[in-house]
Amino acid sequence: MNPGDLNSAISGARLRAAREAAGLSLSALAARTHYSKALLGMLETGQRQVWPEHVSAYADALGIGCALFVEPSDGEQAAAEWIERVALSDIGGDALDRLELAVDDLAAAYPTTPPGELLVRIRQHLGYAGRLMDSRKTLTQHRRLLVTVGWLSLLASTCHIDLGELPAAAARGHLAWKLADEAGHREIAAWCLETRAWQQLTRGGFAVAAELSRAAQVIAPDDSSAFIQATAQEGRALARLGDREGTYGALRRVARLVSGLNVPDRPEHHFRYDPAKSDAYVATTLAWLGDPAAESYARHVLADLAGAAFVRPRRIASANLDLGLALVVADKPDEAADVALTAVESGRLVPSNYWRVAEVVSGIEGRGAADAAIVREAFRDIYPST
Repeated sequence: MNPGDLNSAISGARLRAAREAAGLSLSALAARTHYSKALLGMLETGQRQVWPEHVSAYADALGIGCALFVEPSDGEQAAAEWIERVALSDIGGDALDRLELAVDDLAAAYPTTPPGELLVRIRQHLGYAGRLMDSRKTLTQHRRLLVTVGWLSLLASTCHIDLGELPAAAARGHLAWKLADEAGHREIAAWCLETRAWQQLTRGGFAVAAELSRAAQVIAPDDSSAFIQATAQEGRALARLGDREGTYGALRRVARLVSGLNVPDRPEHHFRYDPAKSDAYVATTLAWLGDPAAESYARHVLADLAGAAFVRPRRIASANLDLGLALVVADKPDEAADVALTAVESGRLVPSNYWRVAEVVSGIEGRGAADAAIVREAFRDIYPST
């Protein structure tokens, strides 16, 4: 067969594999062809269409003819060659271990790190993961890398939601979903749906949030943090819809799931359910439902956070908003204004919380309290971009 007859559908990645198998650099290959190093690089990275003449030039320059680009018809030989390929790896023995540990560190930093700062660190690790993706690796290493990039993308999506950057959040979330599908990782897939449910809650899409939360429960492993979180998220969505029976049912299911659950080794980890979160979710859910019991739960949560070994200022700010709304329901608008002001002046609120401030302030105004204006002005001063 003449190399010029080769199918033009051969990918740039296969050209690169052929060149690297021959031990040639891009510069060395450019010296053997009439193509520049820059063009060859663009062909191999998919930035330029690969045509038959390009394939022909590679075949001639590598001196092995078109056989390089055709898998042997002998199935046993083809399988043996693939086994040899996957046995080769350019990834150091501890590179993936370090990357996986870094992902855990980033997820644990989420509650205390401004989302914009955390995104910078996530992007750095995604860049490193991208370089590893270009390396030869075993099938096991390949799946581990897919899973790691899936977690990084999901965490990035969460940060984008917090910042109100919804197109970026959707793109990152879609990538995490695709990687979870390719790696067969049900928990990442479930977290993707749960994260979308939270986004819908922040935008008023309460029915969609409930539906996404149920879908997450269907695919999540039964003993996973994602399953518990999705159940709690369903309860919050139902509370916003005014479904009291459904809300209390979801709260009871969460209580059963967390009973006897051990505190994780890193309770601040965003993707590991800490049983202490349960009371915080109950406080939020009951406040949204207008249940008077929300006040005692919210006070209890704030007391626990104040005495915790780890300071979690963003969670404290959210808990103050929960208490503020509960106090509005209890017809205590003056105290509601005080705790809402505390949340605002903490400087720890992110765009995905802003609507909650507006809700509390509106409730205070509705009960004739003048302090609502103080909270509103403080909010405008501290968060001028709104």
